[in-house]
Amino acid sequence: MGFSVLGSVGSHILVRNSYERTSKIQSFRERERPTIGFELSRSRSYHGRIKSSKYELLDFDERTSPNEVRKEIQRCYELIHRLGRGVVYLGSSRMGPDHSHYSKTLELSTEIANLLGCTSWTGAGPGLMDAATKGALRAGKSVGGFKIGKEAGEWTASNYHPYLPSEVFFSARKHGLVDAVVRSSSSERTAVVALPGGIGTLDEVFEILALIQLERIGSKLPVPFLLMNYDSFYSKLLNFLDDCEDWGTLSKGELSSLWKVCDNNSEALAYLSEFYDLPLSEKGRHDNELESASGKLSQ
Repeated sequence: MGFSVLGSVGSHILVRNSYERTSKIQSFRERERPTIGFELSRSRSYHGRIKSSKYELLDFDERTSPNEVRKEIQRCYELIHRLGRGVVYLGSSRMGPDHSHYSKTLELSTEIANLLGCTSWTGAGPGLMDAATKGALRAGKSVGGFKIGKEAGEWTASNYHPYLPSEVFFSARKHGLVDAVVRSSSSERTAVVALPGGIGTLDEVFEILALIQLERIGSKLPVPFLLMNYDSFYSKLLNFLDDCEDWGTLSKGELSSLWKVCDNNSEALAYLSEFYDLPLSEKGRHDNELESASGKLSQ
């Protein structure tokens, strides 16, 4: 069992991975953008636009004690420190490129990366996490990820991933994703974007919501939390949470104060633009106007 983190800063791609007792750190620096191929352990060849590469080998012991867990979490924090905090995307690993939510996520992550100019973080799996990573890269912004070995979808059996070839232990991944979104200064722009997903996504969504509720996240500087309700995906869950208010397990208005439910990308971008007092791009303004006009016609 191994542990991996990945980061990309513009033309620099940083990959750290470990198998058994060896950890490899690779740094790729881009100059004239020729296309070359390189081999990833336990995976097929992947072609990327990089110029030159160098790596060094580090010793890594098996996970035999709590110290190993601390090492894994520390490596996650090191990558976050290097790339910077930013937007954390939570979402399904089962919705591939042929799904409409994949294309919507791809567009959303591109627009958010351009708007906030920060690093985009994911669980580095397939599906909507892959779409979020690709969208941020399309905008030329930094990306980072923490991957676990067992993901539903095309990369499950081989642990293959175009950007990150190995796996990270579940506890370290969770620590990393939470730390990546905490704002330590007013200049940092972060957010949680919850895309459609299953059990794993809901687990992360409610864990982060609980941390926000307990003021472990956003106690000094608030962090926007967006629930992307594409095609009414979360509507039944929202109805259940309304019932929780009726039963008294949630206070009236408590949940709405913790997140923003968005039916489309335009609403999400408009909310983040207002939250951080940033101007929307021309495309963002145009899309928002179209959505507003469509909403008025449907009333």
